[in-house]
Parts: sequence; C-alpha cells; structure tokens
Amino acid sequence: MSLWIDMVGTEIRTVNTPTFGRIRIAEAGPKDAPAILFQHGIGGHLEAYSKNLVPLSDEFRCIAFDYVGHAMSNRKAMEYTPPVLAEQVAELMDALELKKAHLSGESLGGWVSGFFSVIHPERVDRLMLNTGAGIPIVSDKGRADMLDLMERSKKAAGLAPTFESVKHRIAWLIHPKNQHLVTDELVNLRLKFYLMAEGREVTPMVNRMLGRHDEFLLPLEQIRHETMLLWTRDNPIHDLECAQAAVKRIRNSSLYVMKADGAHWPQYEDPEEFNRVARAFFAGRPL
Repeated sequence: MSLWIDMVGTEIRTVNTPTFGRIRIAEAGPKDAPAILFQHGIGGHLEAYSKNLVPLSDEFRCIAFDYVGHAMSNRKAMEYTPPVLAEQVAELMDALELKKAHLSGESLGGWVSGFFSVIHPERVDRLMLNTGAGIPIVSDKGRADMLDLMERSKKAAGLAPTFESVKHRIAWLIHPKNQHLVTDELVNLRLKFYLMAEGREVTPMVNRMLGRHDEFLLPLEQIRHETMLLWTRDNPIHDLECAQAAVKRIRNSSLYVMKADGAHWPQYEDPEEFNRVARAFFAGRPL
C-alpha cells in the first residue's frame, strides 16, 4: 500500500517561522482537540508518521513536521543541535497558535522533545520518547550501532546519494522481520530529498549531531512531565538497557516495551500497537 493512501485525510502545507523560515507540516484532526506534535529522526521527514496521524485524529489534533534542514522545510546552513531544534518547535507552535501540546518524538525527535520539555516546560502536556536519542549509551553494541549509523548516514546523504545507499540507511531503522516495509516508494522519497541541491550542502551539517551525541545528553532529572519511554526489544544504539536506566532518572515516567517485533521505527513497523498505546497515554487512560 502506498504511504500516500495512509496520508489521505491530512492537510499538508507550509507555515513560516521567524528564525527558521518555511516548515512543512501534515495535520489531521479538529483544531480545538488536544494537540500532539510528532517529530521524526535525523535525516528523516514527516512521512515517518504516515500511519499514525489519521488514526489518532478522531481524538487529537495530530501534527507532524519536517525539522529545519530536512525534507521540504527550509534547508538552512547553520549549527544544528537538539536545543536549537527545540526553538524551532517553539516557533512552530507559535505559528500554529498552540500554547501547549503533547510531544511524541522518535530518535532525534525524542532528543529534541526532551530538551523542549526542559526549556519550555509550560508548553508541554505529556511527553513520549519513542526510541529517543540523547540518553547515555551503556553497551558496546550501542556504541558500535552509532558508528554504523554514522557511516550509513554519510553514504546516504553524501555528495552522490544513490538508491542503494539510501535503502541501506532506511533498512537500519527496521527490524529484520519487517524489511518488506522498506519499499521502493519510501526509498525514492528520501532519495529525492537528499538529491535536492540545498540538501547536498545542509544534510552533512545535520548529520554532525550524531558525532556530538554525548555533548547534548538530556538532563533527565529535570524532566517534570508525565513521560513514557516507548521502546522495542531490538532498538539500535539506545538498547533496552539504556531505556531501563533512563526511566529511573525521570520523575513520573514509565517504560512501555512493544510486544511486536520492531527496531527504530515502531510507529511505522506496528502502527496498530503504537496507536493504541499513544491514544491511551496522551488521553491519560490506562493501557
């Protein structure tokens, strides 16, 4: 099935922010419903949430967006760090006239969401760190996974990205049992973004965040919101041991481990389970 069939029912448009320029968003759900901001991973794009926006839009105002430097948002030459991207979230919320929102972030999205919750605590309802980055890597395998991701990202978004290099990068996100999800359509979409002229210059700047991971570890003890770490048994880099250590440092937090097979994209690998858990968590209901 095409991911664009999953996106039927969303409104895709751009909004302007003062510092970061044009930001592409996809939105579904009533304007007066509680809002959830869904945030993708490094080198990614809002289509990472193509299977979640419409199913959850009956109860929430669901918004996914491209970070600055990614996909169809403004490709700006600048220093990229999670705290800087947290300010993009603030400006986007202002543009959308959102005083407060739930946050759900995958990988880089979780990293940025965690910083946003500390920098702008008054603007956050509930916080979901979905296989999020920014927590200490505690295993040798995790450190090896990081080096692997850095190499795949360099090849996928370098001077001459190819279908095969991008497919190799996306395959890293997906559990071996779910590799059928790495479709030609998904690969070609990301390849299109990487081949854009401005992307050739800016994407390597974005990818430098990987090498600076430990400079920007999340201040976990400063997170005060009701928080869920949604994890998989086979998440690369930040394995389950990382999540178990991190949840002990966050007040009012819980750890949910996906029952389905998944790696780094549980919202895409098993959207039915992800959507059920997200719906309950953001509504404040028991699972």
